[in-house]
Amino acid sequence: MHEVFINYRTGDGEKTAGTLATALSHRFGNDAIFHASSTIPPGSPYPKYLLNGVRGCAVLLAVVGPAWSRHPGLHDESDWVRREILEALSAGKPVIPILDGRKTDRLNPADLPAELARLAEMQSVCFDLHDAQAGLTRIGNTVATRVPSLKALERSHSEEGGTVTNSTVDVHGTVIQNRDVLGDAIGTVVHNMSGQLHTGKGNNYRYDNSPHFSGDGGTNITGDHHGSLGHRFGGSRGDRDDDR
Repeated sequence: MHEVFINYRTGDGEKTAGTLATALSHRFGNDAIFHASSTIPPGSPYPKYLLNGVRGCAVLLAVVGPAWSRHPGLHDESDWVRREILEALSAGKPVIPILDGRKTDRLNPADLPAELARLAEMQSVCFDLHDAQAGLTRIGNTVATRVPSLKALERSHSEEGGTVTNSTVDVHGTVIQNRDVLGDAIGTVVHNMSGQLHTGKGNNYRYDNSPHFSGDGGTNITGDHHGSLGHRFGGSRGDRDDDR
């Protein structure tokens, strides 16, 4: 049973919907989150999956982008963003608007079709990719409070090890992975970084047939490199007489 249904419009909130799906799946498990692009198997009849997903969920997160209220689809009865929200409201499901980005204002009932006007009365949660971790934690805590069964899923998932992902955006300086990270898979994503990245001791794996680094440390360089590069492995300088 998918406890959380993520409602979004392609091209306006799609990236945030994917970010939410990934983070909430890590916290509560994949089976707890319905995200159409990753939940519906290829070749399957998506209308059935979407309607069953909404009817079976415990809470719907409606990702609202900057142009969301002005989209003509909200007035079209065949529009799936509209249909999913109305289906949730008619079934008495809690609907939480997720305001995507700093430029997205709270919903105004005057900007919405009459059928969706009450969505503006729902308490919303702001989400900004520039402060993504705080936003993801807040949204995760919100749905866990609204859906008590998610807390049990969270405990169960954490005990299994799960998947850990570190994401760093627009870094200028040094990034250090401190302490041990344990689990079935670890992924690190760094965007627009200038500076140093330290991953610590141990094994570092990448996907497929990419390099595997082992030992006390490792250096991986892609792109242009100007200057000198030095390595020292196998303990401290004082531990080896032949180290000069």
